[in-house]
Amino acid sequence: MTADHTPAAGTSASGVPVPGLPMEIRAAGLPARVRIHEVGPRDGLQNEKAVVPTEIKAEFIHRLAAAGLPVVEATSFVHPKWVPQLADAEALFPLLGDLDPHRLPVLVPNARGLDRAMALGARRIAVFASATESFARANLNRTVDEALAMFAPVVARAKDDDVHVRGYLSMCFGDPWEGPVPVAQVVRVCRALLDLGCDELSLGDTIGVATPGHVQRLLAALNEAGVPASGLGVHFHDTYGQALANTFAALQHGVTTVDASAGGLGGCPYAKSATGNLATEDLVWMLHGLGIDTGVDLGRLTATSTWMAKALGRPSPSRTLRALSSDSHKE
Repeated sequence: MTADHTPAAGTSASGVPVPGLPMEIRAAGLPARVRIHEVGPRDGLQNEKAVVPTEIKAEFIHRLAAAGLPVVEATSFVHPKWVPQLADAEALFPLLGDLDPHRLPVLVPNARGLDRAMALGARRIAVFASATESFARANLNRTVDEALAMFAPVVARAKDDDVHVRGYLSMCFGDPWEGPVPVAQVVRVCRALLDLGCDELSLGDTIGVATPGHVQRLLAALNEAGVPASGLGVHFHDTYGQALANTFAALQHGVTTVDASAGGLGGCPYAKSATGNLATEDLVWMLHGLGIDTGVDLGRLTATSTWMAKALGRPSPSRTLRALSSDSHKE
């Protein structure tokens, strides 16, 4: 091909657009920037049947950080008996010493988990509560209020040491044992987590049953209870294909933090109906198409998820990743 026939950027040699990046068209009323909270290395890999080698996990986290993800949840300091896939937390965290620990939150279930995390220099932690009694029993072997009481000294100690605390709340929309979860019930536990001292909350649609109207109703109820959208993140699963629609509804309500998992990895080991998380690639594609800044390089992200899928020995469920890898998009 001569220089006179070089195709314009974003087009093939025949002038046909190549879907490497979406066209940016802003929609009114949406935030200018969204912070993606990447959960693949923790929430994603904890659900894998096979244990992923520590060195692969470290490389995964480094690649995600290099792709521009501002926050990458690294691991969990849960007892190895409960989540054996993340039993290498003490070995993994030192391998991330070249990264800013403020970018690497870790999950801690109790005071012992906090001790382990802080001994390694963790500066962001997360506690994991439930909006329903059934899941609190399944996940923590406690009632909702007993779990909150367990978290109280953990959050207090972390805050005393200037450690950022995120409060995860599972089953905000539906529970496999209890069915639809009343909005007021979710608001009560959210308010309790904030009263403990959590800096932000992540609203989990653990089994993927939320719909946009339900999302907006919950967010409105939280606002009425004194919980601003600026202190909330959303964490959607794509069980019924609603994760992006639900995310869009949250953005319309002013939420600017969205959880996602590279390649769509993950589920929940204690809720068998929970399928994969919202894929980070799918989220980035939508946000970039809306002209919303994320700081994420989609090319580097898809390369990372492709690499991880090969390491796991199976294809990624991310639709965007599959589309960008398709032979139909190649010359």
